[in-house]
Amino acid sequence: MLHPLIADPSATRHILKKFKLRAVKGLGQNFLIDADIVRRIVEAAEICAGDEVLEIGPGIGTLTQGLLEAGANVTAIELDKKLPAVLKETLAGYENFRLIEGDVLKINLAELMPTKFKVVANLPYYITTQILLTLLEKNLPATKIVTMVQREVAERMTAAPGSKIYGALSVAVQFRSESRIAFEVPPESFLPPPEVTSAVVVCDVRKPPFEVDEEFFTKVVRTAFAQRRKTLLNSLAVFGRDKILASGIDATRRAETLSLEEFAKLSEALKK
Repeated sequence: MLHPLIADPSATRHILKKFKLRAVKGLGQNFLIDADIVRRIVEAAEICAGDEVLEIGPGIGTLTQGLLEAGANVTAIELDKKLPAVLKETLAGYENFRLIEGDVLKINLAELMPTKFKVVANLPYYITTQILLTLLEKNLPATKIVTMVQREVAERMTAAPGSKIYGALSVAVQFRSESRIAFEVPPESFLPPPEVTSAVVVCDVRKPPFEVDEEFFTKVVRTAFAQRRKTLLNSLAVFGRDKILASGIDATRRAETLSLEEFAKLSEALKK
């Protein structure tokens, strides 16, 4: 069956007009209209025939189509109640597509995707961080997470210790994956064009490099960065100043200067 290309400006406009759709700003919707960007995302995710893929927010099926054409079995989660009817038509004939209606933050992802899978998604900008942390901290059998996000979020995800943008998100991403920015996506690749440049980030999920109580580790990291201008002695005082001083980490330092290994060491000391 020959499927028309969705990632085409005229095709996208036709679909939007036919179904009387418009980008809902509250849902962070911007429709991708660049076929080359779709191809590059699929390549960055290293999609092979038979791969199980979770897509979050398929929209009208633009990126979904690229994944399906590459042979992936795609499970897509869509929150917008108007879009299932659209996807039923735009992706008609693809037997390797499954649509789940609902909120990704409320769905049991471990039950939905019980075996190894990849995540490929153009994430809604207003809720990017929450979705990323959910994917990373739930110990799901995800092997790769490829997401299109705002460029500034991509930079935070991959930031090194000591930089002004290094924070709790940086630690969460890098503690559980090897991450890199694959490429940037200009505003004109979308309809309507967003006010910011986007970027595609590839996260190769792995086991954390240090054995820690992950829940407690996360709590320490978030507490330390909640008041990032304060020294560790003050920002983490709730865990016990004596434990901070005995941790072997200079208590006059600030959170953004600590490496993953130092956060692991600190969290273990504070847990005792």
